Amino acid sequence: MKNRIFYSLMASAVLLSSSAFAKGGCELAQVGAMNVEWTAYKTDKKIGVGGTFEGVTYKPVAKSGENFRSILVGSSVSIDTKSVNTKHESRDATLSKFFFEMMSQKNIEAKIVDIKADKSEKGAPRKGTLSVEIEMNGVKKTVPMKYSFSDGLFAAEGVIDILDFEATKALSSIAKECFDLHEGKTWSEVSIGFKTKIEAILCSAKPLEVAK
Repeated sequence: MKNRIFYSLMASAVLLSSSAFAKGGCELAQVGAMNVEWTAYKTDKKIGVGGTFEGVTYKPVAKSGENFRSILVGSSVSIDTKSVNTKHESRDATLSKFFFEMMSQKNIEAKIVDIKADKSEKGAPRKGTLSVEIEMNGVKKTVPMKYSFSDGLFAAEGVIDILDFEATKALSSIAKECFDLHEGKTWSEVSIGFKTKIEAILCSAKPLEVAK
C-alpha cells in the first residue's frame, strides 16, 4: 500500500514538472521585415536576373510561439507586383508592363501551410521543408521550399514554373519584348525565396518536431 502511494506521488510530481517546463519553455518571435527575393533566367546559358519586391505585407499567425510551427504555419504575405525592384529602373518598368500587368491579379499571395524539420545535427543550421501555397494569376499551387535557420536568420528557397500558374500570356509577352536581350530564350522557371529574423526569447530555439 505504501509503495503504491509513493509511486502515485512520484508520477504526480513528474507530470507537474513537465507541465511547468512546457509553460516556461522557449518563446520564438519573428522580427523585422520579410524580404522576398526571386531570380528569373534568360538565354540558353540560363543567366540569372535577380530582384526583390519592396511592397510586401506580412501577416503573422502569432506574435510569438514555442516553435517554428506556431509562429510560421498560417502566416501569409501579400506582394505588390508593381513594387518589383531589380536595381534597374527601365527593367523594372518593362517587367511591370509586359509581365505582371498581363496577369489577372495585381498581387501575389502566399501562405505557409506546413513545415517539417529534418533530423537535427549538432553544430549545424536547423533545416527542413516548408509547404507554401502561392496564388498568382488566379491560380493556387503548393510549393515546397527548403529552409535553414542559423544565427537568428530564417531563410527559405524554392522553384516555381510560371506555366503552372497558367501565365503563358505573361511569359510570351516578356519574352517577345526582351527577345534580343534574352537571345531568344526566356525560361518559365523562377527561383524564389524569403528571409527574416527570428529571435529566441529566454532560451535558444529548440529543433522543431516533425509533424505527425
